[in-house]
Amino acid sequence: MRCPFCGNIDTQVKDSRPAEDHAAIRRRRACPACAGRFTTYERVQLRDLTVVKKNGRREDFDRDKLDRSIRISMQKRPVETDRIDQMISGIVRRLESLGEPDIPSDKIGQIVMETLARIDTVAYVRFASVYKNFQAADDFEEFVHELRPPSEDD
Repeated sequence: MRCPFCGNIDTQVKDSRPAEDHAAIRRRRACPACAGRFTTYERVQLRDLTVVKKNGRREDFDRDKLDRSIRISMQKRPVETDRIDQMISGIVRRLESLGEPDIPSDKIGQIVMETLARIDTVAYVRFASVYKNFQAADDFEEFVHELRPPSEDD
């Protein structure tokens, strides 16, 4: 594994342990050249996935991009990091098990939203605001109104 600090290809594994509910291996590494320390994760990848964007453009599936967008929506929410890691791994496994190498971006968005809705409503609304491209406060109000169960006043 190449050192992200100096580019040395001879790094050493200092510690390995299961991560993400045994779906990955977390390795702490050290570089003998610059003494830098960093962490890598080893995961099973069943197949290469391609994301088909709404405009027809295609790009390789990027787990890190999915991870970033979910973590942004989960910022300052009372959900443990391990739970978020498990959720992301579950979403990726679900995408891989669809059996198709090409996955429309809206399908990924739907799966993420379904998962977030079960875990944290605020994170769900945050993600939806970007995914559904809310333009005004009325968009939020309408979306949140749909989330609420009907009351006797309605």
